[in-house]
Amino acid sequence: MILIVDLCREVESLSKYEFVDPIAGIVSRAGSEIEVVHFSELTPELIEWSDRIILCGTPLKDDLYSRRIDLFAWIDGIEKPLLAICAGMQVVAAVFGGGIVPQPKIGLERIEIVKETDLLGPPREIEGYHLHNFGVTLPLGFDLVAGRSGQIEAFKHAGRPIYGIIFHPEVRNRWVVERFLDLG
Repeated sequence: MILIVDLCREVESLSKYEFVDPIAGIVSRAGSEIEVVHFSELTPELIEWSDRIILCGTPLKDDLYSRRIDLFAWIDGIEKPLLAICAGMQVVAAVFGGGIVPQPKIGLERIEIVKETDLLGPPREIEGYHLHNFGVTLPLGFDLVAGRSGQIEAFKHAGRPIYGIIFHPEVRNRWVVERFLDLG
């Protein structure tokens, strides 16, 4: 079962249709069973029973998740594959001691993949859709996968299958979510 975590401000908000449901659709079409849960309703059982976890993005002015990092302490001990998208990447960075920093960006941008990973493949340029007010600083124990210092587009934990991407794959790069589902 793939656990999809809604990071939007409110349970069942309209923003869920834009940031969560498209991810759930990609996962469902790939044939995976899903459970969609708002971050305020996560339970240890749901986390334990899931095979993979996806933390979804949020609207530009929605940053409640960043004031409730305490609800995400479980990420520090996770060993299963986790994909953190936009706001999710900010959560992962904060849990592991990185920072959430101002970095507004809207629209299609070139993304330079600088390190090969199972998620994004070999170094090359891709185009991705950005919709965020904040970026991250690289936490200790993570490798820069795409972007550069001060403009981190993607990172990966050095020893665990934890990935963060600041762009929205549900808009232009559905293959990223599909590859995540195939990670060993």
